[in-house]
Amino acid sequence: MEITPNQIDQIVANVMAQLGGSAAPAASYDSTQYSGRKYIGIYATMTEAIDAVADAYKVLRSMTVDQREKIIEKIREFTRAEAEIMAKMGVEETGMGKVEHKTLKHHLVADKTPGTEDIQTEAMSGDGGLTLLEMAPFGIIGAISPSTNPSETVLCNSMGMIAGANAVVFNPHPSAICTSNYAVDLVNRASLAAGGPANLCCSVVKPTMQSADDMVKDPRVKMLVCTGGPGVVRAMLSSGKKAIGAGAGNPPVIVDDTADIRKAAKDIIDGCTFDNNLPCIAEKEVFAFSNIADELMYYMQQNGAYFISGEMADRLAKIVLVEKKNEKTGKISYSVSRDWVGRDAKKFLAALDIEVGDDVRCVICETDENHLFVQTELMMPILPIVRVNNIDEAVRMAVRAEHGNRHTAHMHSKNIDNLTKFARAVETTIFVKNAPSYAGIGFGSEGHTTFTIAGPTGEGLTSARSFTRKRRCVMSDSFNIV
Repeated sequence: MEITPNQIDQIVANVMAQLGGSAAPAASYDSTQYSGRKYIGIYATMTEAIDAVADAYKVLRSMTVDQREKIIEKIREFTRAEAEIMAKMGVEETGMGKVEHKTLKHHLVADKTPGTEDIQTEAMSGDGGLTLLEMAPFGIIGAISPSTNPSETVLCNSMGMIAGANAVVFNPHPSAICTSNYAVDLVNRASLAAGGPANLCCSVVKPTMQSADDMVKDPRVKMLVCTGGPGVVRAMLSSGKKAIGAGAGNPPVIVDDTADIRKAAKDIIDGCTFDNNLPCIAEKEVFAFSNIADELMYYMQQNGAYFISGEMADRLAKIVLVEKKNEKTGKISYSVSRDWVGRDAKKFLAALDIEVGDDVRCVICETDENHLFVQTELMMPILPIVRVNNIDEAVRMAVRAEHGNRHTAHMHSKNIDNLTKFARAVETTIFVKNAPSYAGIGFGSEGHTTFTIAGPTGEGLTSARSFTRKRRCVMSDSFNIV
């Protein structure tokens, strides 16, 4: 069924509403320049940005794989050199996260984002001849990037897309325009330094409903990549174009009584507090066997956690969650207050009139499985802990808390049967065993990294090959020499 312009307008309106389109960039930064250096690839309108990208794409298509790899290597080099700049910009512009952790994330992007080596040709030969399957670009990709990992997502996606011989235009999250556009400029500076074209990666001065609308509608944009919440992903999947959607998660953790409890406690706190719990893979709620729960919470407190009572947890919930009432049905729902996402643990405690030092990284509390902290993805260093009697109860509760997002789950155990039971039941894209959550994206572990984890559309941890389409070339009765 053909989608009308009015339907597309509504889709884009929904997207921008999900992204918080009324937000404004921090006054201390300019979305078109940094320290007097005018950005490359930033345009007043989306149409102008796509015009520029289209010209750059023509040049890119004439370049060799080796030349594309040189551009990617230069992006890696610039990202390492400017990691702290982008980390500071991200924290100052959005108010979320930690500079030291965002710096590490940029280094992770530089070191472990796959390049052209991820693009592999397949060949089949036999009596019928030779058939080649080659991974070809989609062309121009339109991407929506988040405020939680703004520059990291732009850089990681750009490297993968360029490796696949695509060019990309971004419509950044309105709350992270300056940081996102800095990353766009970095990609273009790197391309020029490596002998490539400018404008391989473009953006707009101020992302709006209209700029997103233009991006979705433009026939030159052949693919859409969205890193955001479920509403944004649904909107992109309704666009009528090939779309990759990285949706929300609410990753549960199970700790059974065979686990190394001291290590599990440290790993969970380390993962939960990384960049103040902004990564979508981070631990959001814990289900601990009753006979080890007290020990687990003790060691959590030895690793920077501060324990609050159930009464305090209820008070905190009223501060960080916004109550909404459906006027038609009268049903009450809750959403996360953006003013509190990614803030430091001591700020939550200060709201409860508890003063602590910077050594406190996380607020923990004991709740039941129905508590809002368990059932809501907070993206804050607040960690609810639920006691369970056995593995079956733990799995049931954890699967319910994950809400079928099939994003990420974690477990600390030495019992293979328990590990297998949970992994099979939860069906997540990422399943981390006996390690902090960030091991799931290659930090301190094996495997590549990405900040676009496509659960809803099935690509999983995206890489260069995710942004390509397979093309078949057939030679009948020839070129098979065996």
